[in-house]
Amino acid sequence: MIKIHTFSTAMASVLALTVTLLSAHAADTEKSEKKPASATMSSSDSSSMEKTIADWPNRPKLAAREMMAKYGAPSEITSERIIWKNPGAYKRIMVTRDEIPHDFPKPHMDFLEHTIEYNVPQDKVADLIAFDASSTINRTAGELSARCDLEGHNVLTLNLDRDIIEGKKTVAEARKAFGDNVVQDVMGTHPAYVEELQFKPSDKSARFSDQPVIPGSPKRAGEDGVDAGKGTDDAEVLAFIIAVDDNEILAAAEAAKKKPSSAVLDYAKMMHQEHGKNEAETMELGQKINVTPVDTADVDKLRVKGAGELAALIPLQGDNFEAAYVAAMVKGHTEVLEMIDNKLLKTADNDAVKKHLNETRSTVAQHLEMGKKLQASMKR
Repeated sequence: MIKIHTFSTAMASVLALTVTLLSAHAADTEKSEKKPASATMSSSDSSSMEKTIADWPNRPKLAAREMMAKYGAPSEITSERIIWKNPGAYKRIMVTRDEIPHDFPKPHMDFLEHTIEYNVPQDKVADLIAFDASSTINRTAGELSARCDLEGHNVLTLNLDRDIIEGKKTVAEARKAFGDNVVQDVMGTHPAYVEELQFKPSDKSARFSDQPVIPGSPKRAGEDGVDAGKGTDDAEVLAFIIAVDDNEILAAAEAAKKKPSSAVLDYAKMMHQEHGKNEAETMELGQKINVTPVDTADVDKLRVKGAGELAALIPLQGDNFEAAYVAAMVKGHTEVLEMIDNKLLKTADNDAVKKHLNETRSTVAQHLEMGKKLQASMKR
């Protein structure tokens, strides 16, 4: 509980609710002369946002207008949220229509979020959540977010997060400091921790892609000392096989969701199981010959291609889906055979890899013939 000795607790609660809003708005007004160039907005920008927030609750509506006044036109506007990308020192600012009750350091509603580029150490994640449960930590994206009702309170959260990470404050000390700073801000002293970030967020990506736990998994080119262009020939060959298997597994799983005819469903189940088996064998081979598969740019293109082709199938239903799925399998397996014959077998170096390629080729050829027969039966 926040104690203000010169007022009664009840009076302080009322004053905190009213004056904090006013002082934060005044502080933002004082800083308006520091607006980035992007703060210039057109009447269409303003009218677009105003149309969106017309029926929003008053508090998120106020926050949206304050952020617009300070940072200019937003990057994204939807019925539920408004987002500014790279405003000032932040990676992202978001105002949501939804208000979430939050009682630290006193009852209020959360709807305003500020995100910075920051790689939070794993051993500090629990401490930051214990300090303020409205914080969001995405180590994979390299992001640290604070969510509250006022920009100054998000700034305060991020500053105290930094103190906890650097060992300057314990969780308990940070929680007390938060309350103390809010009281000081209510009294009009404009504490530095509320006014602006006391550190510079990372100016480069803080992403953390983590480590695979499935034995034999590929590594991403450019990580852990792997060359950004490509790995060894065998490493890339193994990764190509795994990518092919992944694409076919995803397509087969989607086909099963569509509840197709028994013939198509049986084909999809067979594809799922045999490509899954082949993927496992490919990873095991890599471990056996001490070659880690490497997802190069070309391997990633194959994955992206597979995703695009599957995305085109998703909207289809019934007979249209079945015909398109089987046609995609015939086309895809034909292309894989060409890739194995014209590229992979020519670049593979290890005898065991070449043997596995030939075995994979045989399986793919069988799948192709089964697909062609299924396709022909569907046209009768």
